[in-house]
Amino acid sequence: MISISVVTAVYNRRDTVAQALASVLSQDYPAVETIVVDGASTDGTQDVLAEFRSRVSVLVSEPDEGIYFALNKGLKLATGDVVGFLHADDLFAAADSLTSIAAAFNDPTVDAVYGDLVYVRQSDVSRVVRLWTAGLCRRASMQRGWMPPHPTFYVRKSVYERLGGFDTQFRIAADYDLMTRFLFTGGIKAVYVPRILVRMRVGGVSNRSLKNLMKKSTEDYRIARRHKLGGLFTVVLKNVSKINQFWRRNIT
Repeated sequence: MISISVVTAVYNRRDTVAQALASVLSQDYPAVETIVVDGASTDGTQDVLAEFRSRVSVLVSEPDEGIYFALNKGLKLATGDVVGFLHADDLFAAADSLTSIAAAFNDPTVDAVYGDLVYVRQSDVSRVVRLWTAGLCRRASMQRGWMPPHPTFYVRKSVYERLGGFDTQFRIAADYDLMTRFLFTGGIKAVYVPRILVRMRVGGVSNRSLKNLMKKSTEDYRIARRHKLGGLFTVVLKNVSKINQFWRRNIT
């Protein structure tokens, strides 16, 4: 049986982290390692995490330098065959999300699995704001700005060992760099699971302000050029492609 490590990085998310961890712990897949990396939260998050200490596999709480440093720490701690991430504001869409992911990994030639994602309101995760239907991974699509939703992106640990983790020089878009490095430059085999796997609350770091949006686009451009994926045209299409996600939200 494939074992799956789910890494949750958290910093000052007292109001949402319990729901995220409960979502992991309620998965019906039996071989799940739950890793929580807290950046020494100061808002009461550590008190919430203490209630989960006996039910999670690994809990680390210490200062770090940001989200991607924490995710890299989680990667080093992970012992599963496959690793994925569930952020402290997010939750799995259903109790069998990991079962669907594990089933795709039963093919030993598959290196990565991803699926669809919905953005939901901060205060009501039943209210859908955007639907991100990922679709199939194609090199030509990546050159036109396509990328799978990172919270649904599960990868064999051996791929991380071979191709590396998150490049922390990127403060907002290191997930884009990693997926481009894996899927485009590294040429790993990725399989699309056509179902909603994760519910993600709106208001992430990259979309929190105009300054952050500009910084993310700048990092996206550097990443596209770094991996010979494209340039400004690729970044523009990457942003424009998100517009129709707001019209695709008639789901339960």
